[in-house]
Amino acid sequence: MSTTVVSGVQYSGIWTMQQVNAAVAANTWPVPPGPALFSWGENTTGQLGLGNTTYYSSPKQVGTLINWSTVSMKGRFVATVKTDGTLWTWGVNNVGQLGLGNTTYYSSPKQVGALTAWLKISGGNYNIVSIKTDGTLWAWGRNVEGQLGQSDTTARSSPTQIGALTSWASIGQAERSVFAIKTDGTFWSWGQNNYGQLGLGNTTSYSSPKQVGALTTWLKIAGGGYSCRAIKTDGTIWAWGLNNVGQLGLGNITYYSSPKQIGALTNWANISSGASHFLAVKTDGTLWVWGEGNAGRLGLGNVTSYSSPKQVGALTAWSIPSAGGNISSCIKTDGTLWTWGRNHVGQLGLGDVTNRSSPTQVGALTGWLVLGAGSYSMTAIKTI
Repeated sequence: MSTTVVSGVQYSGIWTMQQVNAAVAANTWPVPPGPALFSWGENTTGQLGLGNTTYYSSPKQVGTLINWSTVSMKGRFVATVKTDGTLWTWGVNNVGQLGLGNTTYYSSPKQVGALTAWLKISGGNYNIVSIKTDGTLWAWGRNVEGQLGQSDTTARSSPTQIGALTSWASIGQAERSVFAIKTDGTFWSWGQNNYGQLGLGNTTSYSSPKQVGALTTWLKIAGGGYSCRAIKTDGTIWAWGLNNVGQLGLGNITYYSSPKQIGALTNWANISSGASHFLAVKTDGTLWVWGEGNAGRLGLGNVTSYSSPKQVGALTAWSIPSAGGNISSCIKTDGTLWTWGRNHVGQLGLGDVTNRSSPTQVGALTGWLVLGAGSYSMTAIKTI
């Protein structure tokens, strides 16, 4: 198909000059294809970004802006980064977690400053941590447990750099704890540690980054609730912290304050953690779950909790998992989106409020790219 280019943007289809002039004059130029943002579910604090507080049980596009890159949703606020490196937030803001220098709630996206250097984002209980393109680490919001990494417990309502290092590569969060991996493969943690979720072999909270062991083989992080899971470069998966419902996947309900390997397999590829349940995809495309099963969030056709990994069906087409408070979702390799778990406010995006205990496809569309599952709502990026 041919394209027309205006101001450096390509539009598909065949356009005559008369059509171009008429469209520009009438300000009806079509929205170009690109990664758009969608949301659904609870909207009490405007966390859907739709300019209102109305609940929706099916995906609704957030504005007309495109080229969204990544999204993080925890609780009742959202943080996103666009492909141009700008950072946008909205939703609840009672402790300045939106990074806008105030505590005002917003029901539509607001840009955080004017910088175009933001790269990765992770939302926690009431705070945000982000990495810039230069490898620096930044945090803001609530800081009761020192989760902002500033060696104090003072809240910040605008981005504040953690130290001066430029070697941060990956980030993740639990309720009031933060986890990060450096470019050298070392693992670091700080914040609340009442269940040993920092992985430091104790239950002492820290307000600045502390290295977890001496290994340099950590690759991916998934923090959730009061525990953490991580994948190493050898494809093994490890867990630690609270384990009251078997969410560590170790076959028991014993708490651990240092990393413990889940099984002996070396083919784990992608991970995501909810408050008390966990999703993982292997390199063969199979989907595995464990932890609390209430409301069917494990997708196993029941509401049973499991303390060791269980496979969801027999499919080998799973790719990108995202676990929320009591919901689960995953994108398949064909770009379709599937959800399951609690659905009392339409957070599964299925057009109703019925719980699902097995994966159910959200519409028939493909092109889903990135997921952010919160407590009772979801935000996702999809090509249009």
